[in-house]
Amino acid sequence: MDITFLGATVGGFLLFFFTTAIFLAKLYRRCPSNKVLVVYGRVGGSKTVQCYHGGGTFVWPLIQGSAFLDLTPRTIHIPLKGALSHQNIRINVPSTFTVAVGLTPEIMNNAAVRLLDLDHRGIESMATEIIIGQLRLTVASLRIEEINQDRERFLEAIKKNIEPELHKIGLTLLNVNITDITDESEYIESIGMKASATAVNQAKVDVAEQEKQGDIGKALAERDRRVSVASYNAEAVKGENDSKAQIAITNATLAEKQAEASQRSEVAKQQAEAHIQKARALAQTQLLEAEQIVPQEIQKKKIQIEAEAEALSKVLIAKGEAESILAIRQAEAEGIQKLLDAKAKGYKQLVEACGDDAKSASTMLLIEKLEEIVKLQVEAIKNIKIDKITVWDSGNGGDPSKGSSTSNFLSQLTKSLPALHDVASMAGLEMPQYLGHMKQESLEEVVAAKMK
Repeated sequence: MDITFLGATVGGFLLFFFTTAIFLAKLYRRCPSNKVLVVYGRVGGSKTVQCYHGGGTFVWPLIQGSAFLDLTPRTIHIPLKGALSHQNIRINVPSTFTVAVGLTPEIMNNAAVRLLDLDHRGIESMATEIIIGQLRLTVASLRIEEINQDRERFLEAIKKNIEPELHKIGLTLLNVNITDITDESEYIESIGMKASATAVNQAKVDVAEQEKQGDIGKALAERDRRVSVASYNAEAVKGENDSKAQIAITNATLAEKQAEASQRSEVAKQQAEAHIQKARALAQTQLLEAEQIVPQEIQKKKIQIEAEAEALSKVLIAKGEAESILAIRQAEAEGIQKLLDAKAKGYKQLVEACGDDAKSASTMLLIEKLEEIVKLQVEAIKNIKIDKITVWDSGNGGDPSKGSSTSNFLSQLTKSLPALHDVASMAGLEMPQYLGHMKQESLEEVVAAKMK
């Protein structure tokens, strides 16, 4: 049952497809090459018709219709009689015109609007009326001589006047053929007879003129022959003389050219020899430069490079030493700075330990240096060499209380060393009380002691 339903569905689809294709094929209108397809009705835009030449298009029923215009040329015979010319002479102009529907879009639209429902006879009748009217207008604007003698100009005038009018109804002019032009007063025939007689008379004159020209030409030819013969003989003699003179000139020129060539050859040889000598000298110079000058230049460059290298080496060594000394001095300065910073820190802590009493702190520092100061005093007299001491002891006048001269000398020698309190005093310090103190004598006591 499913297979039957599927087959029915496929069959229905195929039937619909073929029906649609047949329907569209009937709607499609193809345009032959010898016709113009005109589609009218609802064609879109402001147009009332749409023309196609070649190809095809769909023509939708109910809203559009179509028809064809035949492009076959039509030959129209115009037996024009009694047309009035510019000279008021009536002439007969039998002619044949070939017209057809134009293929430009504008002309095709004009043909679709004005010729679509007309048959061949109606189209030819309309075209004949237009052609006769414009042909009479053309004849009236020209003289008979212009019409009869300058047929090309006459045909151009006809096309210029008739073709724009035919375009208005959708036709174009393909060809114009004028068979024979006549007139009722036989004016054209008289013009022909006059032209014929003129031509005959002119021919007779031309014959007589030609005969006269023949006799004159014969006499002139004989004279010219004699003159030419004499002239040719003279020219021959002159030519021989000229030839001999030319030969002599040529020989002289040849000798001159040969001398010049020989001279140029010798000069060229000398120049070549000079160039060879110059080349040899240049080669020797270059060889000398290669063997002596170039090695010296190389040695000079080598010495210069070594000197520059040595100078650069010294500069680099000096720069390195300077940088090393600078680094050492910077290190020493940094060490001294650190030492001073450490001392300053220690002194600050010492002053703080002494209750912010700078004098007590300096005293403490001096106490630490006492041993060194005493050592320095001892060292001062340690190396004194006394080879011989001679003492004349007078006994001081027999006064035992004053001591002997020798004892007084030793006592004074000992006193020459500065006391510990004096050393501290010179340093601006005051020794603590537990180290004793110096007795303060008054000025009177000092003077009295000196007087004794």
